[in-house]
This record gives sequence, structure tokens and C-alpha cells, in this order.
Amino acid sequence: MNTTQPLTYSVDEVAALLGIARGVAYESARNGSIPATQVGRRWLIPRRGFHAWLDGAEPATPAGREVA
Repeated sequence: MNTTQPLTYSVDEVAALLGIARGVAYESARNGSIPATQVGRRWLIPRRGFHAWLDGAEPATPAGREVA
């Protein structure tokens, strides 16, 4: 049995993990509050970056995003 975990979370998964509304999770991904990368119309949240963010570490900036 293969027990490998996916490398990314969906926005819905992150919303459930954080106990927030789906719309709030999408807005947080769009504005950079949650580390996320948009691929086409889909938002992907890297598992390692998300957990680093939860632990208070600053994640690396995704390609194509400016740091203010």
C-alpha cells in the first residue's frame, strides 16, 4: 500500500484544516496571506510551505509574485 502524501493541498483542504470559510481561504491565497501558487484557474498550496507558515516561518516567495 502506497502511503505517500500529495505535495500540495487544495484551497478546500486548507479551509477545512484552518476551520475557515472556503471564500476566506481563496481570498487569503489570492492576497498572499496563505502561501499559494495559481496554476491556471486552480490554486495549489504547497504542503511544506503551508506547514512552515503555520509554524511561523516565512515561506519562500512563489515564482511570479512580488514581495512588498
